[in-house]
Formats: sequence, structure tokens, C-alpha cells
Amino acid sequence: MAKSTNYVSKQPDDKGYIDWSNDENQIWSELVARQLSCIKGKACDEYMHGIKTLGFDKGAIPQLPDINKILKKETGWEVYPVPALINFDKFFALLADKKFPAATFIRSREEFDYLQEPDIFHEIFGHCAMLTNPDFAAFTHKYGTLGKAADKKDRVWLARLYWFTVEFGLMQTKDGLRIYGGGILSSPAETEYAFSSDTPERKPLDVIDVLRTPYRIDIMQPIYFMINGIHDLYNIAQMDIMAKVREAQALGLHAPKYPPKDDNQKTA
Repeated sequence: MAKSTNYVSKQPDDKGYIDWSNDENQIWSELVARQLSCIKGKACDEYMHGIKTLGFDKGAIPQLPDINKILKKETGWEVYPVPALINFDKFFALLADKKFPAATFIRSREEFDYLQEPDIFHEIFGHCAMLTNPDFAAFTHKYGTLGKAADKKDRVWLARLYWFTVEFGLMQTKDGLRIYGGGILSSPAETEYAFSSDTPERKPLDVIDVLRTPYRIDIMQPIYFMINGIHDLYNIAQMDIMAKVREAQALGLHAPKYPPKDDNQKTA
């Protein structure tokens, strides 16, 4: 999570709606058009089904009350508007309450291709489609419940499970490799890299292995973990994940697969 931001979230009115400008809606429209083209044949079926289920307007930033009507019906979740940055206590508390936080701002033209903090395009386009899936939703809820109860040290280990699934997860299917992680699905460069490049390592997901794998938020990922189907996430949610955390802590971290960071870069 970024420590500072130049963005300010917009405040919803008393019915939850936001007055987006024409320029902001245009940026959304261009981002969606570009990314829908980029993920064709690469996103998992569950994600594409979720996009269809949400049925949001591709020409304007979706209003959260409209998204929430569908999410609540499908899985009991909703999207909750938050400031541009929130602390981890708030983040985990919202997930534990089946509320997915979304900062209500959209990136500027100057950061059209990449910005470090998650904007409403990343949250809605990247994540909300998957939240229509019961297995994905159950996993995310379990993660929030665990994180809410965990101390600061344990949250660092838990963060890796979220990073390599919800944000950067891949899936091996009968039709080949597919993407379900929102951090990939909302980025054209990461989509092409994760799906097609020979550079990163791709390996089957093992929870202990994931918990022991460091990552950096500011680079293309050197490693991705693959599940065999979305129901794998439900099965992980049924595990004693905190026992897995203890086991991973006893074993220690793997050596990083990325170069040393400078003082302005962040790792976890």
C-alpha cells in the first residue's frame, strides 16, 4: 500500500452516487476498451462471466449502488467507498464484513498506463467481476476475517497469500493458462507479461510456498502461482491458514527473486 498519494477520493451523495466529470468518464471508457481487448482469451471464464453479470456501462464509471445490487444478490458482497488510502485495520475490517474497499478516484492522464495506488478502475474492473463468484468471494471473506484478528507481524505473512491470489493469481485450465488476479487483469503490461512472457516463473500454488515468497509492488512479478480451478480458493479458505502461517514462519522466507530495492521501493 502506498504511503502517500496525490489523489483525493470523491464523496458520494446521500444515495451513494458520485458526480464524475466528462473527462473522468472518458478515461474510464478508454481504460475499459483497452483492457477488454488485452484480456480476450487470457482472463478466466469466471471473470468473463462476472463482467457479463455486472453489465456495467463501459462508457461511464459505474455507480457503486448499481454494482452493489448485483454483488449482494450473487454473493452477499458490496463495494464500499473509501479515501485514496486506508490503513490495514480498516481494510481487513471491511473484507471481514463482505465490503470490498474502493477508492473513489480515477487515475489522471499522466498516469494512464500505471499508478501504484489502486483507483476505481483497478477495483471495479480488476476485482468486482471475480466477487460475483462464490468460491472467490468465500476466500476473500476468510482472508479478511483472519487479517482482522491477526497482529501486525502475521498480517505481513498473510499479505503474500492475497498478493499471489486475489491480485496476481493465475489458473491452469483445460483450455490452458488463464488469469484471475485483479492486479494483472487491470494492467495491459502485466497481462501480456504474466500470460505470454518466458521471463517469470509459474508454479502450482502451495500455501506454505506462497507465504514464504517475498514480493515487490513496483515491478513485474518474477513468479506467479497457479491454481487448477477457482474452487481451489474455496478449499484453501477451509484450511487452518494461521497454522500454515506458523509453519511458514518457522521455515523462513525464500530468497527474493528480484534485485535489491532502494529506499523508495517497497517489498513484503
